[in-house]
Amino acid sequence: MDAVWRHRLITLAATLGWAGLSIQLYLIFIARLSVEASLLGGLVSFFSYFTVLTNTLVATVLTCAVTPRESAARRWFLQPWVSSGVTVSIVVVGLAYSLLLRHLWHPEGWQFIADELLHDVMPLVFLGYWWFCVPKGTLRLWHLPVWLIYPLVYFAYALLRGNLLGAYAYPFIDVAVLGYPQVFINAGGILAGFVGIGLAMIGLDHWRSRTKLKYL
Repeated sequence: MDAVWRHRLITLAATLGWAGLSIQLYLIFIARLSVEASLLGGLVSFFSYFTVLTNTLVATVLTCAVTPRESAARRWFLQPWVSSGVTVSIVVVGLAYSLLLRHLWHPEGWQFIADELLHDVMPLVFLGYWWFCVPKGTLRLWHLPVWLIYPLVYFAYALLRGNLLGAYAYPFIDVAVLGYPQVFINAGGILAGFVGIGLAMIGLDHWRSRTKLKYL
């Protein structure tokens, strides 16, 4: 692909990512204002969702990819193992939403647009970015446990926050309704899916690297 067109497409992808996040944050603020609730509380709530955190990482990586100015943050996010870990997480977001959450509500208007961008568009877009733009051949099995730190820390935070506030970000980790045994079973299933996607990502990385070398 021509470098100019690649830059334009990645810029468009980054714009879509930030747009989805901005729309969702705007909708949360509007809802908070309508009941005279704290906007700061809305911001905290916004960043309490794995979907939002992961889409923020996605948009950040894409922005770094089209930012010419060098920085430590840019170099870190564009490392293949970091971008690949973000890819695993956003794929989990898309699959988990489709399998566990989509049937629970039917958003309309701007909420539908934000929902589609964050759960459907960006997982596919970032997977495409990973496939075509992230250097291949550097991933190793030891990267998988490093990637797992992110969802495990989030899970611990989500349980702590839910216990303190009495409100859980996702129904499948709602301890008040399901109890701890079922919540840990649900989380274990999602973690197993994360591991499976991570292993597939590492396998595809090696296959893609060998395929490129074959035709050089």
